[in-house]
Amino acid sequence: MFPIGGLLVFCGLLAQTMAQLGALPLPLGQALPLAVTPALPSSPTDLARGLTNGLSSGLLSGGLLGVLENLPLLDILKPGGGTSGGLLGGLVGGLLEKVTSVIPGLDNIIDLKVTDPQLLELGLVQSPDGHRLYVTIPLGLKLRVKTPLVGSLLELAVKLNITAEILAVKDKQERIHLVLGDCTHSPGSLQISLLDGLGPLPVQSLLDSLTGILNKVLPELVQGKVCPLINGVLSQLDVTLVHDIVNKLIHGLEFVVKV
Repeated sequence: MFPIGGLLVFCGLLAQTMAQLGALPLPLGQALPLAVTPALPSSPTDLARGLTNGLSSGLLSGGLLGVLENLPLLDILKPGGGTSGGLLGGLVGGLLEKVTSVIPGLDNIIDLKVTDPQLLELGLVQSPDGHRLYVTIPLGLKLRVKTPLVGSLLELAVKLNITAEILAVKDKQERIHLVLGDCTHSPGSLQISLLDGLGPLPVQSLLDSLTGILNKVLPELVQGKVCPLINGVLSQLDVTLVHDIVNKLIHGLEFVVKV
């Protein structure tokens, strides 16, 4: 039979050895096992940031900048173009009269080119009842007006906001999705400023005339091109992100932090 005293000595030595081993450094490349913790639910800030980042990435990958760069402005501004050809034609005619009065023989503007299209940082707010979201999509671009005789006449910087309403709706199969509600240009958000203009021309008069035309045409033109893109992006967002956002909207829970 093993002596009791020997057992006590053995246990004491074993405890001392284990304590010494615990004090030794681990070999390189070996780490203590980490405690496994369950994944935490997304924070409100993460949800809002995830939505704006997802929309921005989706719009850019969906060709937003190319859409802006290829806006058919010149076709619409030509007399007879668009749905309000008479009105726009008269405005363009008045603009050209001002230019040709200074430079005889300058019969028409042959190039109105969009350059440097940009998608700026998106804004996000939640409705007071918590059931809807409003995304502000700020766009920027430059407009260059050219003629055959003198080249560049004007270069304008243009900014415009599109506001998209996002709702959580249930389809016939009882599945809930994020969908686009109202989508329109924000009233009064169109800003047009002069970057460059040809010295001898009546620049301010020319700018005023062109600004009047763009105010009538550009917001609805951009809205008609951008809103369908937003609708497409909503259907391609991360499933988990959409699920979490839908859950908040259905219950009217606030997750967009007010700044």
